[in-house]
Amino acid sequence: MTAALRLKLENIVKEYPGCRANDGIDLTVESGEIHALLGENGAGKSTLMKVIYGVVQPDEGRMLWNGHPVKVESPAQARSMGIGMVFQHFSLFETLTVAENIALGLPAGEVRDRSELDRRIGEVSKRYGMALDPRRYVSTLSVGERQRVEIVRCLIQESTLLILDEPTSVLTPQEVNDLFATLRKLAKEGCSILFISHKLEEVRSLCHNATVLRQGRVSGDCRPAEVSAADIARLMVGDDTPISTRVPAAEAGDVLLQVRNLSWKSSDSFGTSLRDISLELHQGEIVGIAGVAGNGQDELLKALSGEVRTDPDDMMLGGMAIGALSPGQRRRLGVAIVPEERLGRGAVPAMSLAENALLTASGQGLVDRGLVRFGQVREFSREVIRRFGVRCTGEDSTAASLSGGNLQKYIIGREALQNPKLLVASHPTWGVDVGSAVAIHEALVKLRDEGASILLISEDLDELFQLCSRIGALCHGRLSPMARTADLSIEQLGEWMAGGFETGEASHAAA
Repeated sequence: MTAALRLKLENIVKEYPGCRANDGIDLTVESGEIHALLGENGAGKSTLMKVIYGVVQPDEGRMLWNGHPVKVESPAQARSMGIGMVFQHFSLFETLTVAENIALGLPAGEVRDRSELDRRIGEVSKRYGMALDPRRYVSTLSVGERQRVEIVRCLIQESTLLILDEPTSVLTPQEVNDLFATLRKLAKEGCSILFISHKLEEVRSLCHNATVLRQGRVSGDCRPAEVSAADIARLMVGDDTPISTRVPAAEAGDVLLQVRNLSWKSSDSFGTSLRDISLELHQGEIVGIAGVAGNGQDELLKALSGEVRTDPDDMMLGGMAIGALSPGQRRRLGVAIVPEERLGRGAVPAMSLAENALLTASGQGLVDRGLVRFGQVREFSREVIRRFGVRCTGEDSTAASLSGGNLQKYIIGREALQNPKLLVASHPTWGVDVGSAVAIHEALVKLRDEGASILLISEDLDELFQLCSRIGALCHGRLSPMARTADLSIEQLGEWMAGGFETGEASHAAA
C-alpha cells in the first residue's frame, strides 16, 4: 500500500435545524487503502458520505482530493473526479439491461457505440472476478450480481475512491468472500475504498484502518486487525451500552404454528412465488430463516400476517386453521408482525408515535365501543418509549423524525407489549447500530422466555446463529430443511441460501 494521499477531510461541519450532524470531522484515506467508517445510527456517517459525494455542502471545513483543495458541488462532479458510490439500496432499473443501466451513468460520448461499451463491461468485470453479461436484464440477476453492476459502473467511470455503504447486508457468505477478493485486488492496484458497515468482524478481516464516529464527532481511530470487535464497539457506543446479548438455551414447548405444504403464486412480475413450504414453531423458541433478499421472504411474511390469504388448512395456530383469516383476525388470536420496511409498513411516517401505536394495538384497551381512549393511547406509547429506550422528544414525535434504530425499537416494543403468542420479525436489526441491536435482541429473547414463538427472518447470519435454536433458508420461494443451530455450519447455510438443497428435503422441516 502506497502512502500517497487520496482524500483528506479537515474540520467538516454540517448542521441541520436542531442537529449538528457533523461536528468538526477529520478523515484521511490513502491511495490503495481500505478504510472503514463506523458508528451508530445517527452518528453522522451518511451526512459525511453526502459531503464527499457532493450531495450536500459542508457549513465549515475543507476537502482535499489528491492533495488539492476541492469543492464538490454535485454527484456528477464527484464521479468526474473519480469518486464512485454504491448505495445500500441499489439504484438500478430492473426493466433495463446491465449495459443500459451502466450507460446511464456515463457521458453520452462513451455510450453511443454499444458494442464497445459491452466490450468494456466484459473486460472490467472479468479483470476483477465479477462476471456479468451486459445484455442480461437486471430483473433476472441475483442481489449479488446486481451489486456487481453497481461496482462495475463505478470502475468503468475509473473511480479511484469507491464508497460502499453496507455492501454485505444482502449477500451470501460465498458472495461476501468474492466481494472481499475483488476489493483487495482493487486496493492493490491503488483504488481507495471507504467501507461503511455494522459488521465488525468483517471490518477486522478486510480494512486497513477505521474511523469511528459518535454523535457527529470522531470518537477514535484504529487498525481493526489489531483490536477486538468489542474494542471497536466501545468506540461506537461508549462504555455504558451493552454490546452483546447473552442468549441462554431455552426448552421449547408444544407446537404453536404449523405450516403445511404452503404454495402461493405471486402476481408481481418481480415477486417470488412460494412453493410447498412446511414449517413448525414451538412455544418458547426462536426459529430463523436466512436468505438473500428477494427469495420469498416478503411473500412469506405476507402469507403469515394475512396480507395474502391461502387455503385455511395451510396454516394452523394452536390447532386452529388460520390460512384464510384477515390480518386483524390473526392479530386478535395473538399474531404480531414486524415488517422489514419500517416507514410505510411498520409505521406511517407523518403520524405521531402515539397514533402509530393505535394502528396495531387498538385491542389493548385503547378503544372502547368504537371510541379512541386518547389518554390510554398516549400512556401505551410512553410505556413503549420508556421500556425500550427509544430516543425521541415524546409520544408526539413523528415516526419519520426517529433514526432507523430508534424507530425499529419502537415498532418491536409496540408489538412486544401486546404479549403475542407468535411474533414474525423480518430483518429486525437491519441497518441498526450495535446498541439498538442488543436492545432488540433482548426484547426477542424476553418474549421467547415468556412462552412466545418467534420466527426471525434475517440476512444477518451472526444474528441467526446467536438467537435461534433452529435455522433454515429460503431460495426461489422454497424452504430448505430446518437444522438445529448447533449442528449447522455457516458454510452449509450459505449453500442452502444459494439453493443447494435436495428437492425432496426442501419441503420438510424438522420439528
